[in-house]
This record gives sequence, structure tokens and C-alpha cells, in this order.
Amino acid sequence: MTFRLFFLLALFLSSSSILQVARCQSDPDTEVVEGTEEGRDIGIVGEDVQDFSSESFNPAPGVETVCVFPKNPSKSVTAGEESELLVGMKNDGESRLNIIAIQASVHLPVDHRYLVQNLSAQAFNNATVHPSAQATFPYIFAVSKFLQPGNYDLVGTIIYEIDQNPYQSTFHNGTIEVSEPGGLLSVETVFLVSLGIALIGLSVFWIRGQIQNLSKKTKRVPKAKVEVGTATTDASMDEWLQGTAYTQSLSNKSKKKK
Repeated sequence: MTFRLFFLLALFLSSSSILQVARCQSDPDTEVVEGTEEGRDIGIVGEDVQDFSSESFNPAPGVETVCVFPKNPSKSVTAGEESELLVGMKNDGESRLNIIAIQASVHLPVDHRYLVQNLSAQAFNNATVHPSAQATFPYIFAVSKFLQPGNYDLVGTIIYEIDQNPYQSTFHNGTIEVSEPGGLLSVETVFLVSLGIALIGLSVFWIRGQIQNLSKKTKRVPKAKVEVGTATTDASMDEWLQGTAYTQSLSNKSKKKK
């Protein structure tokens, strides 16, 4: 515990000249970067490394590790984007450590037997930590962009050799939070906005239909009854009455009205 507190304090307060961190490079001919701290040499050769995911080694006695997310203390990573962590090692043993690689994997938090993703391994060349010395190594990783947002367990190990015997130490075995890429325009946000717009449209359409039905009912007026007066006569009856006293009396009445 004392070592962890001391290392965390030294990691954030020390300058780059005291703890020089070597960045990952894809060129396998990268030259070895020598640290200014006595007893430590660091070199990186990219991701061309033997797969140790199916093998398990024991940690060497006298070796302590610590892990820090320098730019992300909350350990929240975005799916598909690169994240960086720093692995600190302290060698209290009597032999030199030859660093081989750093690798990590993502598991379901409920059961580590369910492997979600094997992250890319990062190989080192001529990276050493001498006795009574400490060193810091970077590890850059990215979870799959198709990984669903949520909490997962990140298990990270550093593999090294002592007198040509392989060892490994687990520097991280804890929870990370994976968030979805895209910022504010996430799939859930787009879906909820679309669903809200559709519900509002259906509501407006239903209310409009109800208003139209109500207006139609209020505008309905009963048809007026047509009254048939006595003044109109059938044409066939007029033909029968032509020349009679009835037709003459009707003509006289019409003249008087004029």
C-alpha cells in the first residue's frame, strides 16, 4: 500500500525527465529509449507480439505493479476510441526484469469466464527494470466500437522474464465504464426523439379528426318540408277542363288581380 501511494504521488509530480514514458510506435525498428533513471531501459516495438492469452504465468517475488489512467481517472472509455493507461513496476528482487509485453482483455463483470474481447497486445524490446528500480510503461487500447455501453471488467497483465523464465503480474482487475461514441447524438437519443415526434403526430391527427366530426354534427340542419299549395294543378286536369265554366272563372280571377 505504501508503494502504491508513493508511486501515484511520484507519477503526477515528477517531470518527464525523471520518469520518461515511451510511446507505442508501429515501426518494429524503433530504437531503444533509455530512461534517465539509473537501472532502467525502455524500448517499444509495437503490436507484433506472441499471443500469451492462452497461457498463464505466476508473478515473480519482489515485483509490484500499479495502474493509473492519467487522462481518465473515472475509467470511462468510449467504444472504438483509444484510451491510455500507465503501468508502474517496482523491482525489489535481486535480478533484472526483461519486459516482454502488456496485454488486456474485457470480461463480463458477473463472471470472468465470459470473455467479451481480447485487446491488442503491446510488445516491448530491450525494456528492462533493474533491481531496486521502478519504471512506467504506457498501454494504449481500444474496445470494439460495437460493444454495448455499460460496465465491464478490464483485466490487464504485464509479462516479463527473469533469467529467461516467464512471469506475469496483473496490474488491473476492475471495472471500466464503456460509453457509446457519437456524443449527444446517440442511438438511444435519436430513437427517443423519433418516438416522441411520432406520438405527437398521432395525437394531433386524432384530435383533428375529433374536431372535424364534432363540427359536422353541429352543422347538420333538418331538411325543410315542401308544402304543396292548391294553386297548382295537374296538366292533364287542365286539358279536361279547357272550355268549361271552371276555366273561365279562373281566367276572370286572374284578370281582376292584374
